[in-house]
Amino acid sequence: MNAHKPTPGIKEKSHYVVLDGLRGVASLLVVVFHLFEAFSGGDPTKQIINHGYLAVDFFFLLSGFVIAYAYDDRWGSMSSWSFYKRRLIRLQPMVVLGSLLGGALFYFQAGPLFPLIARTPLWQMLLVMLWGCTLLPLPKSLDIRGWNEIHPLNGPAWSLFYEYIANIGYALIFRRLSLRMLTLAVVCAAAFLLHYALLGANRDLIGGWSLDAEGLHIGFARLLYPFLAGMLLMRLGQRIRSRHAFALSSLLLVVALSIPRLGDTPHHWSNGLYDALCVILIFPLIVAIGAGEKRVDGLSVSIARFFGELSFPLYITHYPLIYIYTEWAVDKKVSAEQGALWGMLLLAAAVAIAYASLVFYDRPVRRWLTARFSDA
Repeated sequence: MNAHKPTPGIKEKSHYVVLDGLRGVASLLVVVFHLFEAFSGGDPTKQIINHGYLAVDFFFLLSGFVIAYAYDDRWGSMSSWSFYKRRLIRLQPMVVLGSLLGGALFYFQAGPLFPLIARTPLWQMLLVMLWGCTLLPLPKSLDIRGWNEIHPLNGPAWSLFYEYIANIGYALIFRRLSLRMLTLAVVCAAAFLLHYALLGANRDLIGGWSLDAEGLHIGFARLLYPFLAGMLLMRLGQRIRSRHAFALSSLLLVVALSIPRLGDTPHHWSNGLYDALCVILIFPLIVAIGAGEKRVDGLSVSIARFFGELSFPLYITHYPLIYIYTEWAVDKKVSAEQGALWGMLLLAAAVAIAYASLVFYDRPVRRWLTARFSDA
């Protein structure tokens, strides 16, 4: 999935193009989920595309699968530092751009929903912006929005913080696990995830963006099982062959993320059970179907490749626009029907920004960094 110059002495592997495309489908659903979130009034039962938040868990599963596929057999000729550089080159340029975009649009988001913005001096916003470029979590004392986000200029960056932790864990520990030990770790992580989903405060898997005990609890619960399960799925070689892998797996993913909230109360245990089973069983099934097709031709694969390239730029740049949209919708008490046109325009703008970022920034910067650090 990574556009890198091959490591010396290592043959570059073919991509799982369908899995790339699934990442793009999930990113689009995240944007739509966030658009509808502006009209839910904080009530999860009213949220349309209700389980869109589980896209993050799906991303972690894909990452575990793809990283294990790309790097498991390379450690004889690749150092840990070389691995870290490759991952930084792949992810960090867009992390920086996301923070810069969040800073550029920050004061346009001021209003009753975000009262701290009007009281935030420019120097403090710039400090938070530069801090966000490092991806280090921001302490609550520097929260300039009021949502307790570790990255208040670009909320979704929280999941990249955990992605980096997973990458470090892979290089130091996970890659060394035998198949038996990895299976045991996956079972323990599944129990950890199920426990939180059923007994956590909200009976769901929403959260992970706060730097406190609860935020860290759910963050690691959401990270460990899908990432380790993705690694295990790759090592077991489980694939489901299908002539229409991209269409079938995309349909299953859309349905899984769009299921209405379960239970007759906002925090009913049945919703937590669905979240856990979705991550533990349904997502691995979807990835197994997607991994069953590695063709590099055909219209569906071309579409998958386009969505795959767009996925990360879209995910990491769209939320500053969402802040503006949400503030407007809440302040003006706009209904979902009234906000539909502006929502579609925002979606188009988010895709356009992501594509421009990919073509004019992300690709050129990664090429330059790869050439500069030639062993990456």
